[in-house]
Amino acid sequence: MTIEQPVRSAGRLSASEMDDVLALAAAAGELDGVHPLSEDVVLRVRGDVPHDGRHLLAYAGDRLAGYAFVAGPEGGELVVHPQFRRRGHGTGLLAAAGTGPLGFWAHGDDPGAAAFAQRNGFARTRVLWQMRRSLLEPLPDIPLPDGVTLRAFSPGADEKAWLEVNARAFAHHPEQGRWTLDDLRTREEEPWFDPEGFLLAVDVAGTLLGFHWTKVHPAAGDDPAIGEIYVLGVDPAGHRRGLGAALSVAGLRHLAGAGLTVASLYVDESNPAAVALYRRLDFTVHKTDVAYQRA
Repeated sequence: MTIEQPVRSAGRLSASEMDDVLALAAAAGELDGVHPLSEDVVLRVRGDVPHDGRHLLAYAGDRLAGYAFVAGPEGGELVVHPQFRRRGHGTGLLAAAGTGPLGFWAHGDDPGAAAFAQRNGFARTRVLWQMRRSLLEPLPDIPLPDGVTLRAFSPGADEKAWLEVNARAFAHHPEQGRWTLDDLRTREEEPWFDPEGFLLAVDVAGTLLGFHWTKVHPAAGDDPAIGEIYVLGVDPAGHRRGLGAALSVAGLRHLAGAGLTVASLYVDESNPAAVALYRRLDFTVHKTDVAYQRA
């Protein structure tokens, strides 16, 4: 007989708990076809970046049956191991998260997640699209504005300027605009980080005007290696007409030149200017993530 344990709450996970959470997420991703944890939450599971959220762990006997990262109303994540679904672990994790405003992301627009959210008083509040395009198809020629050149990011020298421009470019974005030096340096230490793929647009005085940070995901399952528009931003204080489009193409050319055949990006459905730009560049919707919130 399997004994259900009380949900455990922790600010930081032990090494064994971290392994269990990542293994649970991998099992869920294999069955569902989409990984249930975002990059930000994986970094917090690993303890690589500081945070003020909570890890919740639900057990069936000595096995981890469910996991949630609780980060208030702005979006946590919740996943139940495929072997332990429909046994109340998701509801138990929500109960342990407490009352009041709360938010969770569902990766993939899954009807089961939507029904679970509705039953528990959560409303659909935000939609994030993953869009893709082939890099084997021609890219348009979009030159940089006059007086603007590109160079690679220089670790140890460009962090301050990049954080300032990133904060202004994403001032109204609930996640990206709040990046700290710890967030940036954590990514610089990741095995995928390549400063040559972190393109900075500067003027003749060397002032940073915008950037296109690319990321390469290794091949996995049926997916080939994929080049991502990881973060693309233009400083609204020094906006140059057409710079965003030119940076987009420059980064995509960099990825194609590295041998990648597919490009991806994430964009809010509610950002019409960005969606229009990416549609002009022949990106189409590949996958949908949904944020659910409870007031």
